[in-house]
Amino acid sequence: MSRPVTLLIGALGGDGGGVLCDWIVSAAQSQGLGVQATQIPGVAQRTGATTYYLEVMLARGLSSSVLALNPAIGEVDVALATELLEAGRMIFNGFVTPERTTLIASTHRVLAIGERMAMGDGSFDVGRLLRAVKERSKEQILFDMDQAAEESGGVINAVLLGALAGSGRLPIPDAAFEASIRHAGKSVDTNLAAFAFGRGHARGELEQAVREHRKRQAAGHGVEDLLERARRAFPAASLDMVEEGVRRLATYQDKAYATLYLDRLDTVQALGSPELLRETARHLAVRMSFEDVIRVAQAKTSAERLVRVRSEVRAKEHEPLEITEHFKPGIEEIAAVLPPALARRLIGWAERTGRLGKVYFSMHVRTTTIWGFARLRFLASLRWWRPRTFRFVEEQAEIERWLSSIRAAAPLSVDLAREIAESARLIKGYGDTYKRGLQNYHRIADEVIAPTLAGRMAPCAAADAVANARVAALADPEGESLSKTLAAIASSATLRHAAE
Repeated sequence: MSRPVTLLIGALGGDGGGVLCDWIVSAAQSQGLGVQATQIPGVAQRTGATTYYLEVMLARGLSSSVLALNPAIGEVDVALATELLEAGRMIFNGFVTPERTTLIASTHRVLAIGERMAMGDGSFDVGRLLRAVKERSKEQILFDMDQAAEESGGVINAVLLGALAGSGRLPIPDAAFEASIRHAGKSVDTNLAAFAFGRGHARGELEQAVREHRKRQAAGHGVEDLLERARRAFPAASLDMVEEGVRRLATYQDKAYATLYLDRLDTVQALGSPELLRETARHLAVRMSFEDVIRVAQAKTSAERLVRVRSEVRAKEHEPLEITEHFKPGIEEIAAVLPPALARRLIGWAERTGRLGKVYFSMHVRTTTIWGFARLRFLASLRWWRPRTFRFVEEQAEIERWLSSIRAAAPLSVDLAREIAESARLIKGYGDTYKRGLQNYHRIADEVIAPTLAGRMAPCAAADAVANARVAALADPEGESLSKTLAAIASSATLRHAAE
């Protein structure tokens, strides 16, 4: 007898979990498939979702088969969650496994009671939740289904049903799911629109996952010696980050650049802290794959992006799609791709004439036309030129200064070194976003990190100071909150010095 497909649904009150369960049962029965569903009530006041367990036979004529009433640990094929923390609960309870389970979940958050009761910020770390989701499930379909429901005018359960249909895990055609929505007679038009949105997004996610897997395989091919070097040199707790960094940088630039990444991490590994190594490996990979016009052109012309856009606008395969990219490069962006000497002369001229930060060139490029696509592909093909650009040289110098601070801080306090590593979060993007983030980081480095390394501030106090300054800078990119925080840190340091 063939094994049934097992599904576990976790839905919050008001998300329509019961209706979703009924839709699946109705669609399965319309195809002559044996199906059984069990509702397991949750706890009120957002301390646990109501769960629904279904078993669906893969072949017709087996409606009299004996099916289980409750899910078994490690034996769930598809887990569906209407909220991200509920996906985490399923993982914690052992129902989601990397050998078997496809996890379909919304990435939006609804705070649990424990999170709301906390005196400070008691919210769970979304980053940790997402890492657990990706590490503990075989396949993932993740997107903000709450937002998708709002945009489509439907309810989240219809989006989730569409994502299930798009996953291909059930031998049920799309028409059967649509018929079950019509048969229920509840907000038919909006639910059908939400179903189509979820189905299209799921199929786009799966196609992108296949392409990403192939890209990762291609990136791994040719850098196996680097991956083997990493496995020999670094502790197991940091290997996932280090290996991902190697693949990312080999794809971003080349094998030599990925080798430089490992060389830099060797100096951090010598400090003897696996936690510090892991955090530095993560941020170093991101910093070394900085956004420049070459990277932007690569992203704008990628096949994955076109698939995602078609899914977001719900364009059918036979419908034409036009995409117009809006660019507004300034003198600094132009200088970024020039050789350093020429770039410095251009920036110096712009400063003297008052044009720096004031002159921009508005461009509209239609990447769905041959000429527009070719222009951006030409920029994307300049990867070989990147190491010769002004931005590359400047960025490498900034990275070395950041790493030097980490290495100097580690003997004083590992917590301080880890906070300095985490401060790389401020430096991201390009254009004005990058400029503001770098300025904020320099202020923290000059007013907190440098005095600490010079012995003018206690390392334990400095670790808290760097963390507070970073949070302030992230909360207010314009720098007002950071200014107040730095002033308070300076005042506190002065009082401590006077007391001593």
